[in-house]
Amino acid sequence: MTPKTTVRVRFSPAPTGYLHVGGARSALFNWLYARHSSGTMILRIEDTDADRSRPELITAIHDSLRWLGIDWDEEYRQSDRFDQYRDAAQSFLDKGLAYRCDCSQEASKARADARGGKPGYDGYCRDRDVQQGEGVVVRFRTPDEGVTAWDDLIRGRVEFQNSELEDFVIVRSSGVPMFHVANAYDDLDMGITHVVRGEDLVNTTPRVLLLRTALGATDQPIFAHLPLIVNEKRQKLSKRRDDVSVGDYMAKGFLSEAMRNYLLTLGWSAKDDAEILPIEEFINQFELSDINQAPAFFDIKKLEHFNSEYIRALSVEEFTERSLPFAGNIDHDLYGRLAQFVQGRIKRLDEIPSLLEWVVGQPPEPSEKDWRKVMEKDGVSEVLDLVIERLANSEWTAPALEKLVFGVGEELGTKTQLPVRLALTGVRFGLPLFEPMAELDREVVTERLRTARARL
Repeated sequence: MTPKTTVRVRFSPAPTGYLHVGGARSALFNWLYARHSSGTMILRIEDTDADRSRPELITAIHDSLRWLGIDWDEEYRQSDRFDQYRDAAQSFLDKGLAYRCDCSQEASKARADARGGKPGYDGYCRDRDVQQGEGVVVRFRTPDEGVTAWDDLIRGRVEFQNSELEDFVIVRSSGVPMFHVANAYDDLDMGITHVVRGEDLVNTTPRVLLLRTALGATDQPIFAHLPLIVNEKRQKLSKRRDDVSVGDYMAKGFLSEAMRNYLLTLGWSAKDDAEILPIEEFINQFELSDINQAPAFFDIKKLEHFNSEYIRALSVEEFTERSLPFAGNIDHDLYGRLAQFVQGRIKRLDEIPSLLEWVVGQPPEPSEKDWRKVMEKDGVSEVLDLVIERLANSEWTAPALEKLVFGVGEELGTKTQLPVRLALTGVRFGLPLFEPMAELDREVVTERLRTARARL
């Protein structure tokens, strides 16, 4: 067993799906506490469920954690430690702390219905001499008296009456030990000092503690069960209703540092309620005891605000490099010239193609509402006629084009930029008009203005 000399925490994802934002927050809080305490961060892949675990999902977990800037000091895979879990489960049988059971779920339910008691397994096989065979599981013999309890850093004192806990399965009928056994064994063997995980696992904690004691432990790790993350309807985040995968947010163009910073605010806050700080300052301030017990609302609008702040804080050069993969089919040099105008107008990197649509392809058709509001006004025809005429001999630079368009407005005593913008871009808002306009061929600009004029 590893001696408890320093803080040792672990993040233990199961590779049966992509990394959930709740799991990412758990990983982040473990990592922050390890770095704050100069401790050890362990990544423990819980892949004992061979039917559902897939190697590519382990890779996805690695990629998501690294994207968030979360590193680890040690890594283990429970599939490599299967024999140790099997030996631990056998030791429980040998000591009389566990027994074999051949009850089906249907049989257990029928007995519960007949006696009118609470549903669940009733200990029917405790005193039966069930032999190993098909459909036979191993159950842990839960104590009939006493309590299983711990002092949770977030939830306070938590107690479960042992008499209310059913004898739970520790080895499946396939011979594979349940994750409770692996969890208890690994936490003890690896010297885990703090268990930081979601509050949805509170009800499994008594099982782990009972197994830990059965393994010979005389102490407990310190538990901190994190509050649930909920959506705007105060429902637990669900992949059926919400974007829950870290990969979803990577694909939408959220910056990794913005996502990490936002996840940090889901249940914890820095001093003076500062929300956007360098990660080094968060590490310096982070304490598990400061985590709030109330459910944390995952506010996508707030996340987008964080992201826009981080986008604006980048140098133009770094923004250009990091956003280019999201820019779509555009010449790299052209994007390099336009990126500075894009940077201040987006909340997510996946918004870039829509801003550039009129520059690299055909503009969208103006909406009827915008057309009526902008184009069906007195004087617009004269504006377009005069701009078209003067574009033929204009110098083709952004300052010259700006001077031309506003000069027409001064001459006619009317506003000119918005009609020209709608004719060229198809929308009322977006990039600054004249720098991208100067990137288009003179013929393209003139033809779009003529098309708008003909429609009038």
